[in-house]
Order: sequence, then structure tokens, then C-alpha cells
Amino acid sequence: MAGSKKKQPVSVRSKWTLKGKTVQDVFPYLLIITAAIGFVASFVLMLEHIALLKDPLHQLSCSFNPVLSCGPIMNSETATVFGFPNPLMGIASFAAQGLLGVAILAGARMRSWFWKLYSLVIIGSMGFTLFLMYESLFIIKALCVYCVTVWIVLILSSWYTFQYMLAEKHLSSFTRTGVGMWIRRHHFDILVVLYLVLIALVLHEFWYYYGPKLGF
Repeated sequence: MAGSKKKQPVSVRSKWTLKGKTVQDVFPYLLIITAAIGFVASFVLMLEHIALLKDPLHQLSCSFNPVLSCGPIMNSETATVFGFPNPLMGIASFAAQGLLGVAILAGARMRSWFWKLYSLVIIGSMGFTLFLMYESLFIIKALCVYCVTVWIVLILSSWYTFQYMLAEKHLSSFTRTGVGMWIRRHHFDILVVLYLVLIALVLHEFWYYYGPKLGF
């Protein structure tokens, strides 16, 4: 019909911004940076594990005090749940995550089925990480600096992968719900709460050590 305007395609760019940048803009850089940190932490932890196997008296670089002590963790069954050192999984998964970040930065766009499969991988890795957190905090009662580093970056990358999927409408049915929109609006607040819960659990479990040091 003459004079009628063509409908413009609906953009999937997110309204979520960080200093003018959308989640799509920030996401590949976040994947690469967190992957690099997680890879280095996992790699160093693997080297320490090998050194400890060669020499049981090896002085671990991540043992500083009764709480921050890698020895009890590396010598536990939890360190080799699947029959090989856990850091090997970290090395492989963070390398894959880094490559994904580079691919997205180069302009690659994966289909929804890929992100849904990737979300299952993330759920599995987060579930395993929660298991390791529980073992470390409540069973072994010690913390490994490199492990905690992996926890921090994995929570961050997993959370914003979820945010990216919402922004790109790979979870379209959930994105349109009130809960989905609320999660997108308060993405940073929720992330802070997750980290505060982790800090609270650490302080609660190791208050006998940190309480006096904080003057309590």
C-alpha cells in the first residue's frame, strides 16, 4: 500500500547496560577474562598436585595458615572424585570457555540449541562446584586459594551467561515472565548477594580463626 511504512525488525539488543554497554557487548570479554583467570588457577593447582604426588613433603604455595591450606584438600578423596585430579576439568572447561568468548568477539552467533546445551554444561559444572564448596567448608574444613578463585570466576561467568541467554532470547518463554524481567533488572544485586552468602559461610565456618583477627 502506497505510503505505508515497513515494520522494522525487533532488535534483541538488551536494555541491560553497564556504562552504556549492553550485556552482549560485555559478555565475550567477561568470558575471556574469567576463563584466563580460571585457567591459570587450575593450571597452577595442577602443578602443585603433581609436585605433591612426587614429594609428599612439598611446601604448597597455597598453604598460608590453618584455614587457607591446600594440603588437606589435595590429600582428600574429594581432590580426585572421578579418578583424576579435579584441576584437569578446570583446565579443559576454562580453555573451552575462552575459545567461546573469542568466537563471539569475532562475530560468531550460535543457535539457541547450542546455548541450551551449554546451559546444561554450566548447570553441571556449578553443581559439581557446589559439591566441592560443601566438602571444603564443612567436611575438610580448609580453603584452597586457587579453588576459591575458580569458584569466584565460575559464579561470575555462569551468571552472566544466563543473563546473555535472556538478553538474546534463547530462553524466550522465561525472558517474558515477571521473574525473568526482575532477574535482568537486578542482575548485579543478585550477584552481590551470591558473593555475600559465600563470604558469610566462610566467616561462619572459620570464625574461630578470623573472629579474633577482626577484633571479635
